[in-house]
Amino acid sequence: MQDVNWIALIIFALLFGMITWLGFAAAHWRKGDLELLHEWGLGGRRFGTLVTWFLVGGDVYTAYTFIAVPALAFGAGAVAFFAVPYTIVIYPILFLVFPRLWNVCRKHGYITSGDFVRGRFGNRWLALAIAITGIVATMPYIALQLVGIQVVVGALGISGTGFAADLPLIIAFAVLAAFTYSSGLRAPASIAIVKDILIYITAFTAIIVIPIELGGFGKIFAAVPPQKLLLAVPGPNTTGAYGSYATLALGSALALFLYPHSLTGILSASSSHAIRRNAAMLPGYSFMLGLLALFGFFAIAAGVASLPEYASGFKQFGNNFAVPALLLHSFPSWFVGIAFAAIGIGALVPAAIMSIAAANLYTRNIHREFINTNPTDRQESQMAKWVSLIVKVGALVFILFVPTQYAIQLQLLGGIWIIQTLPAVLLGVYTRWFNDWALLLGWAAGTFAGTAMAVAVNLKPAYPLAFGGYTFPGYIAVYTVILNLVVVIVLTLAFNALSTRRVPADQTAAADYFA
Repeated sequence: MQDVNWIALIIFALLFGMITWLGFAAAHWRKGDLELLHEWGLGGRRFGTLVTWFLVGGDVYTAYTFIAVPALAFGAGAVAFFAVPYTIVIYPILFLVFPRLWNVCRKHGYITSGDFVRGRFGNRWLALAIAITGIVATMPYIALQLVGIQVVVGALGISGTGFAADLPLIIAFAVLAAFTYSSGLRAPASIAIVKDILIYITAFTAIIVIPIELGGFGKIFAAVPPQKLLLAVPGPNTTGAYGSYATLALGSALALFLYPHSLTGILSASSSHAIRRNAAMLPGYSFMLGLLALFGFFAIAAGVASLPEYASGFKQFGNNFAVPALLLHSFPSWFVGIAFAAIGIGALVPAAIMSIAAANLYTRNIHREFINTNPTDRQESQMAKWVSLIVKVGALVFILFVPTQYAIQLQLLGGIWIIQTLPAVLLGVYTRWFNDWALLLGWAAGTFAGTAMAVAVNLKPAYPLAFGGYTFPGYIAVYTVILNLVVVIVLTLAFNALSTRRVPADQTAAADYFA
């Protein structure tokens, strides 16, 4: 690895210190009783349109996004741009579905998707499945945020072996754990504002300066191998890369706001109108994501992979080192410090929200439902705080002792698993027709089939589905959620026809879904 870049490191440390202070100070921002779970875990549901925009944006556009999307463009080419249409498709879904979900959750004091499913369908085992899925899908996501920190710390020239190599990551974890415990969701909400400002500065500066340095966009695209500029044309009897691209975009869009951390950001809004306004404003992040994906092509044109000073970085981090190498190659050290701080802080915001969301799920839908059914407010919030620490420790241990590739593979599985909650959560917002046990069996079928399909293709996201002499490569999550829905519909018809059992009471009323 190259020598320590002291100027960049000092600026990185100063900005990191500033957001650490901000994270602790956030406990007094819009002050509430943090001994109440909705105050600690949802910020008291008091975040307006602008704060929600930064919070949800910081939640969705993570440090790993900043690193991984350009890395995919750098390594695989045009397929990386599936991230742009998928983040466009998701916002109409946000506009239509989630204001209704916010209204009913506010009315009944629901904090998690498991709370909503428990109230809507009256089945605590279905709510347990939703909670476990959310927690398991979130854990590797947190670990990947720590990967983002690892990459920028390595790019700053900090290296070593054993404990010395892990120390920066441990320090970052300790800071994250401390301010999350003390300030709850207010901490990442306040930090998200700083993080997004830094990322926008970095993205817009890079998109102007780097093409000028490289001689313009014409020379950049001329330097990219032709096979990376366009998707491969499908052969006969197959949809080829076109099917994979389309289903990756659709499946990712359907899954995104089912993740507990995304839902936590949405439920912290002050009103359903704030959510609708965010659905209109958040595509601004999609524009930025398209710019970030271009960084992968910039790195190809700049030839950073062939420069000897970055050889050890690419050896250690693979294509994930493309963006740090590009920034180091293109900018003075002081700006590199700002850009790397944006990425590092961009890891803390979503990691904090993810740990809070997982803690909320465990506390409300596992501990309160099966262990302590009548906790005091203080016991409930204290349990969530401790679980948030345990979740972060688990993610840290995972990233320190397990190869990073496993975290990436588990995160891909997480998307397949979390989409199986779609019938109960997204469709449950609109209808109570589904049988609760049918929903549970559909979830099990989709989860099992998705895992088996992923294992069959060595944990790649696309599966070549063969049917009628044709092959349809596509995102496993899309295929399995269709299977899930078929099982739910068929079993609902069967159970409703054959069973005389009492249908569990729906705690919600039609009026609860409207402002």
